[in-house]
Amino acid sequence: MSGSQCARLGGPLVRQLLDSVDSVLFDCDGVIWRGDQAIPGAARVISLLKQRGKKVFFVTNNSTKTRKMYADKLSSLGFDAAEDEVFGTAFCCAAYLRSECGLRGKVYLVGSDAMRQELEAVGIQAVGVGPDPVSGKQLDWASVPLDPEVQAVVVGFDEHFSYMKLNRAMQYLTQKDCLFVGTNRDTRLPLEGGKAVPGTGCLLQAVETAAQRQAQTVGKPSRFMFECVAQRFGLRPERCLMVGDRLDTDILLGSACGLKTLLTLTGVSTAAEAAAHRDSGSAERRAMVPDYYVESIADLLPALQGEDDPSL
Repeated sequence: MSGSQCARLGGPLVRQLLDSVDSVLFDCDGVIWRGDQAIPGAARVISLLKQRGKKVFFVTNNSTKTRKMYADKLSSLGFDAAEDEVFGTAFCCAAYLRSECGLRGKVYLVGSDAMRQELEAVGIQAVGVGPDPVSGKQLDWASVPLDPEVQAVVVGFDEHFSYMKLNRAMQYLTQKDCLFVGTNRDTRLPLEGGKAVPGTGCLLQAVETAAQRQAQTVGKPSRFMFECVAQRFGLRPERCLMVGDRLDTDILLGSACGLKTLLTLTGVSTAAEAAAHRDSGSAERRAMVPDYYVESIADLLPALQGEDDPSL
């Protein structure tokens, strides 16, 4: 199977691709659901993949839910999914701090309560969750009280992001031995009807600018996102397929880790954008070109349901 061709997936190619992989990693929003509605046929695709002996995982940059919350949502939408098949950035961030950094102290968390839960599940206490209104005289802001046990600043999506949170994160990060980790760099979160809202990347860039430091990110396209799954389940990259709707996160992750890649057009990126990257002559842009694309993952159903191919 050749890579970076941006070919439309259909006919015998579907069976060839499925035969070439043991595991399939799905992004969530824009791939298997949009908002609170499942993509038509998506639940059936995942059920049939599992029936055919494929391992299935769900990998998302959204840090506002725990693994259990995602498993519950998947179940409510009709998907066959277990909690240990879900890898969100809240969980992966906790895993990174614990396994890669050996962190045992507290973290100052610019993020959600779900992130706090995932951190505490691995024995890391988080402080800072919730509103942090401006207080004190302006001249005192550089001397805000800090917890001496904090050893890291972690930035995820935070609906309570404020000047004081930005300031407090900056003050912690003036300490050179303070770790700095972000969940992901997505700057915009597309919504239905062409609307969008600022993403975690905006908050992370603000903290990076203030602290004059760059964070280590764990979400897509960081290799750690795949490694987090691969190490737990013994996955072989060349036998994995990454399915996503964003070229700059999902497809770039797959390319960086040696996975086969499939773009679905039910979310953010378009086939025209992928083709433009392919024809650009830029190695950086070509890394965002999928091997294949489909209108929807429901396009896999005919091959999965076919009775004329005993290999499936």
